[in-house]
Amino acid sequence: MSASAPVCVFLHRGDYDAVHQGLSVAVAASAIQRPVEVYFFWWALERLVRDQLDEPDLDRDDVNATMELRGVPTIRQLLNILRDAPSAKTFACTGSMAALGLLPPDVEPKVDQLIGWTGILQRTAGVTDRYYL
Repeated sequence: MSASAPVCVFLHRGDYDAVHQGLSVAVAASAIQRPVEVYFFWWALERLVRDQLDEPDLDRDDVNATMELRGVPTIRQLLNILRDAPSAKTFACTGSMAALGLLPPDVEPKVDQLIGWTGILQRTAGVTDRYYL
């Protein structure tokens, strides 16, 4: 496998664990010098835009209360690491934006680029390392 083969993470669910897992995959890929593209859709996009990045909303209070004590980074911390990675890019789906009533000025500061499905399909054509959460 080529070292330049990208890793694409598609975040749809807005559940804390799904967004956290997807960003963890992206950060790990960037740590080994892989290009990374993270695409935010629907509820994950809403979590990002509404700035609900720090508080776990898991069904288990014992995990919610102890993640920080255990040294588990928050979604915000993972996103900041990813933003500092030169080979990582974040995208927001314009269709999801429209469905949720989000406007470009609300979303543009949160991602590198707004993109529709035509662009997503072009960018990810042939990519084998895809993660859907």
